[in-house]
Amino acid sequence: MKIAGIQFACSVDRNANVEKALKIMDLALKEGAKIICFQELFNLQWFPKDRDANAFSLAEDTRSETIKIMRKKAKSSEAVIMLPLFEKSGSRYFNCCIVIDSDGTILGRYRKIHLPDIPLWEEKYYFSQGDKGFPVFETKFGKIGVQISWDNLYPEGTRILTLRGADIVFAPTACAFKSQHIWQTVISGNAITNGVFIMRVNRVGSEPAQDFYGMSFCASPEGELIGGPTGGGDSVLLADIDLEYLKRVRREWPLIKERRPSLYKEILE
Repeated sequence: MKIAGIQFACSVDRNANVEKALKIMDLALKEGAKIICFQELFNLQWFPKDRDANAFSLAEDTRSETIKIMRKKAKSSEAVIMLPLFEKSGSRYFNCCIVIDSDGTILGRYRKIHLPDIPLWEEKYYFSQGDKGFPVFETKFGKIGVQISWDNLYPEGTRILTLRGADIVFAPTACAFKSQHIWQTVISGNAITNGVFIMRVNRVGSEPAQDFYGMSFCASPEGELIGGPTGGGDSVLLADIDLEYLKRVRREWPLIKERRPSLYKEILE
């Protein structure tokens, strides 16, 4: 099975960004991709670079035109779409990933839990902490989980997704300033210690305060790159996922089976 990650530079025009996403997605579909993941906050420029109350108007709920378009696209292409966007839910706002199954059904959403509060990533100003926990989504093509950007730096989340049956974890990110070594090392380590495939999809493009570098990749459960890294421009990352290979790796490296949870109580203190 092929999965795909799509990275592209965003303009200030959200509608144009959605149209661009659809055109690039067609390239991934032409190559046979069955699950497609976009970059973090896929249809907007990176507004959390500073604090601006006007930016809250950019948020979307499940009735938004963006989601309607992508649900229709999922159904017509019979592909699963991972849609990271700025979500409004009642009076709260989230850095979210909507999961759309191949029949256009919204299976659910993952809301980012670990929110940075540092210069150029002022996320706690905009987003509430995710309140959905670590859901695993059973799609037509397999069981998948999501960890958005900083979530990947906290290995407990990936471990919970694995314990709940995830075979593939998608990691949409918004990283700049050439931090590739850190991200590739951390994500490959998470893939090894949990016996899962992890696809990282990073933003690209020069925006007013940051240059996002792309270099998306997919790590196997043995920590090897089976796709990417891509370059710094608009790209489709493709990776072949073999679930039989995954089962074999988990037999040969039974790390989950050999856990000793009773000895890890300090983690909860």
